[in-house]
Amino acid sequence: MRIIHVAHQQLRKYGHNRVSWGQKLYFGLIRNGHCVQAFSDRDVAAFEAPMGIRDLGKSKANKRLLQTVEAFEPDLMIVGHCDYISNETLAEARKLSPNLVIAGCNNDPLFVPENVDKIARRVTEVDAMFVSTGEQELAQFTGHRAQLLHMPNPVDSSIETFDASLCEELPTDLLFCSKETAHTSRGELVTQLKQRLPDHLVFNTPGSFEQPGVWGRDYDRALADSKMGLNLNRQEGLHWYSSARMAQMVGNGLLTFTHASGGFHEFMPEETLVYFNDLDDLAQLVTEFNQDSFKRRYWADKARTFFHQEINSTLYAQYIVESAMELPYSHPYVWLQ
Repeated sequence: MRIIHVAHQQLRKYGHNRVSWGQKLYFGLIRNGHCVQAFSDRDVAAFEAPMGIRDLGKSKANKRLLQTVEAFEPDLMIVGHCDYISNETLAEARKLSPNLVIAGCNNDPLFVPENVDKIARRVTEVDAMFVSTGEQELAQFTGHRAQLLHMPNPVDSSIETFDASLCEELPTDLLFCSKETAHTSRGELVTQLKQRLPDHLVFNTPGSFEQPGVWGRDYDRALADSKMGLNLNRQEGLHWYSSARMAQMVGNGLLTFTHASGGFHEFMPEETLVYFNDLDDLAQLVTEFNQDSFKRRYWADKARTFFHQEINSTLYAQYIVESAMELPYSHPYVWLQ
């Protein structure tokens, strides 16, 4: 199948940022044997703009995408976080390629009003809309062209390569990385958790408490130095919603703590993720697992194995293609209930 994948490919990061759900989708599509043409809207806009001023290249980026559609003749176009590409351009793409199917993907949370607006605009033009929140939360977007589907955050065997579950000792006991402060009060929980945990437990918090954040190779090294990871979303309680952090930690074998309200127990095996309900619960669980290396490694290995077998980028890409093209499912995807 011929597929155009429109997403922020981060070409101008030059390798500094290298953890991306869009990149994992791209890898998965290729592993599944598709001919994939990548189109990075923000980078094309910058490359085409006078003096490299990205906003001045928005119109040109839309024209270049239509030029790509005409030349490449895709069967499917997948549009991710590509705000520069207008719905009008997608409609023009259909005229150029009348049998074209267009799928939208959105990996951002629904508690951000701007993101809700983005999805609401896209569902009027795309044929399928994949959102990283569970389908229970998607009723607000019904009644338009797009069928609405959940997509998980996958691991990728070429990206999540470390396995902390094999390690008895590592420099960091618990890792929490963050940078966003809007729409959240999670910093308060992290502050209180630091006060509750034993002094000897090493809790590394890049991006918090005036520590610089970590990206690229520094993020890889932080993960590889850690036994356990804390998956705190900016807000909890949305069905099956988690930031990509969960897959990054679980996929690297870190025992991962996540809030019970996300409902991941509905498709995750027992003794994989560690669910907590409140601060007291979390502090007790972190201390307990930190004291029991065998239990920590057993749960982490079980979770890592499950993610790499059932929530990997190859299956993820296959599911998006099959759903968008209305093909029979070739695999019992665990997130389908």
